[in-house]
Amino acid sequence: MATICLGKAMARNSASVLIASFQENYEQLFRFLTRKLGGDHERAADVVQDTYVRLADAPDQGDVIDNPRAYIYRVAGNLAIDGIRREKRITAHHDMDEDTNAIHDPKPGPENIVLDREQILLLDKALEKLPEKPRMALLMFRVDGLSHTEIAQHLGVSNSMVAKYIVRALQHCRDELLREGEK
Repeated sequence: MATICLGKAMARNSASVLIASFQENYEQLFRFLTRKLGGDHERAADVVQDTYVRLADAPDQGDVIDNPRAYIYRVAGNLAIDGIRREKRITAHHDMDEDTNAIHDPKPGPENIVLDREQILLLDKALEKLPEKPRMALLMFRVDGLSHTEIAQHLGVSNSMVAKYIVRALQHCRDELLREGEK
């Protein structure tokens, strides 16, 4: 009976030494865990609390702990690593669930098809309102992929005039699309 009481007293003594060291090093431990956890103060606070609970429930260590501070940091570091691993497993499992549930169809949906068709019709109307040379310059540049020099030769104008035609045509189309979009 005396042995059991002595064992409990040593356990309490060991735990009280750890708790006292924990309280002395609380701020430093919190900063250490915050750095270890990438600046996440909330997770660091959770790990500090878990460390305290673990230390308070610590079984008798048998021998007296030589360096209580190092022991506390080791417990806290291990708890932090366990938490990071747990989160990675949960995240990986969650990502796998999303990947299996979400099948990506590269084709546009019906709504996008209708909107795209409306945009094309509006663009056609805008192009019809343009004078012939600016419209031709824009179409040769954007659709046919011709250079300014090739367009200039085809239309019988200078390169700088081709650039002006294209700018004027683009501004006109943009203005028409904005005007139609407001309706």
